Formats: sequence, C-alpha cells, structure tokens
Amino acid sequence: MSHTLASCRSWVVKVGSSLVTNEGRGLDISAIARWVAQIVRMRERGNRVALVSSGAVAEGMLRLGWKRRPHELHQLQAAAAVGQMGLAQCYESCFREHGLSSAQILLTHADMRNRERYLNARSTLRTLLDLGVIPVINENDTVATEEIRFGDNDTLAALVTNLLEADALVILTDQEGLYSADPRHDRNARLVSTGSAGDPVLEAMCGGAGSPTARGGMLTKVLAAKRAARSGAHTVIASGRQDNVLGRLAQGEDIGTLLTATHVPLAARKQWLADQLRIGGRLRLDPGAAHALQRDGKSLLSIGVIGVTGEFERGEVVSCEDASGREIARGLINYSAAETRLIMRRTSTEIESILGYVDEQELIHRDNLVLL
Repeated sequence: MSHTLASCRSWVVKVGSSLVTNEGRGLDISAIARWVAQIVRMRERGNRVALVSSGAVAEGMLRLGWKRRPHELHQLQAAAAVGQMGLAQCYESCFREHGLSSAQILLTHADMRNRERYLNARSTLRTLLDLGVIPVINENDTVATEEIRFGDNDTLAALVTNLLEADALVILTDQEGLYSADPRHDRNARLVSTGSAGDPVLEAMCGGAGSPTARGGMLTKVLAAKRAARSGAHTVIASGRQDNVLGRLAQGEDIGTLLTATHVPLAARKQWLADQLRIGGRLRLDPGAAHALQRDGKSLLSIGVIGVTGEFERGEVVSCEDASGREIARGLINYSAAETRLIMRRTSTEIESILGYVDEQELIHRDNLVLL
C-alpha cells in the first residue's frame, strides 16, 4: 500500500454519518476537529483535499427531537435543511481555527446528469481547491427526490472523485475496513487488506447497512471503489476512529482495505457517461452488435437493436444490453424511443425512408459511448 498512496496528490475524503454524529447522538465536534486537523496537515504537504460529509439528516433529527429516521421524503428534506446548518457551521469553525476557509457544496444527481451543470460543478470545485478553500460536499437532500437522489454519500464521493479526477478516495467508516464476512456475526471474519476495485468476489463479501442513521453499508463502499477506479483512483476503506488515519494513509501506512484501480482510466467525457445513475431507457442488442461494440470499438447501428425499453428523447443516456440482458455499454442516443422502435433491425440507409429524415447514421456514435 505504501507506494500506491504515498504518491497520490489529489484526495477525496468521505466521512460517514455514524462517525460525524457519534452514532446519531449529535455532531461529534471533537472528532470533526481531528479530521480537519489531519486534512490541514495533508494540505501543508502539498495534497489537494475535497471532503464529502454525511450527517445533515442525523443532526437535523437530533435538533428536531426525532428518535427514528422518518420515511416520508418531506420530513427527511426538513431534517436535512435543519441539520445542514449545524454541519456547515461546525466545519467552517474548525477550518477557521487553522486559518482556512471552507465552502459548502450541495449536489443532486440532476447536477451530474446534465452535462453543462456537471462541467460547472467541476470548474467550481477546481477553482475552490486552487484558491486554497476546502470544499465540504453533501447531497442536496432538501430538494432531492427519490428518483434523483444518490442514495448514499459513498456513491456521491466516488462521483466527486471522478469529477475532480482525484488520485485517491478515502472512505472513513466505523469499521476497520472490508472483512471477508460481517465481523459482528462471524468470529472468523478477516480483514481484507488489499484487493482490486471492481472484483465481484469483494461484492459477495458485503452485507447491508449496519447503522440506523446510515443509508450506506459496506457494499456501497465497494461499489464506490469500482466507480472511482474508472478515473484511475485508488480507494481506501478505513476506520475514522484510528489515530491520525488520514495523515498515516498519506504517508503510505497500511490501514484498512486498499482497493486499487487496475484498468486504464476513462476519458473525462466517458467517465461522465459511465457515472450516470439514471438512464432514459434500455436497448437490447443482437450478438453481432454486442461484439462490434465490445471487441471492435464500433458505433451502435439501428440494425443491431432487437428491443427497446423505456421512453426517452434524443440526447438522453441509454443502456445497451447483450442478448442475455447484461449491461455492456451506455451512451447518448441520436433518436427518441419511438423513432428507435421504428428503425431497429433496419439498416442506416433505410432511416430516411422510415422517419422522413435522417439525423445521424449511427444510433449511438462511438465517441458518445462507454463500455462497462
């Protein structure tokens, strides 16, 4: 691990709600101050750090006197609005003690899905880091709906990692790292010290969320590592309660679980395509079309599509599945769902006679398509 992380210069650090709120008992100001101090020391060594912090809903629940996390979306949004005030104030105060400024960044998936807003978010984050300001990022729970919310801040942290093309993602949790089984129920569970991001064996090891205030779980952390690896970032899952955990990781010490990125990083535009959490629809491809995409690097033509699911418009992101239903790619489609149904299984030369016009010869051009 030492060589892998010691050479990283750009970091995204995610802190879970159970740590930030001391298992839901309220903001753990002393713990937050310790992580802030560690980030400050990392910056002094020349590292760039963005922070993704959970805890707004849990803090809001405490301030509102709620004992249990509500199920109604409007109540969750209200709790987030109340809690976000305290969370931002706490981080601002802690960074101010070290003479640093922080900035609150609230994101929804709509910000990531729209290409222009995605680029704007990236520019803002990069500018803040250039100015020496620490971005403190959270999901905008006050406006997010069930359809567009990230679902957990592990996913958000991975998206931010790709957005910034960071070298490393650190996910701080209340566990020592990834175990071969749930250590709370299996005495023989062993800590997995290293692995490859995206290895399906790791996903099989993971259980569900273990804390009443958390929406994540070890599976979301492993999947976040897989997502972050698309931009070449390595991921560490470690306990936030370890003494000076960030500083020690930055110096290359072996702590927690390191999941390394083993594939060539995707180009920035293709990272954006791969990171789409919502898709407009699905295309089922015949074996020839699937082979052309996966092996030959070709564009997707209408003749290779044998099925269309969902309703989408031109320019939306759609998923491409092989004949067995496995997603193999996704991309920006040049025709609507209704038009695609009319031209599927037909050659490109027939498009104009069927639709009355031809916009593009390809259903999805290879420049707008990413393999998964």
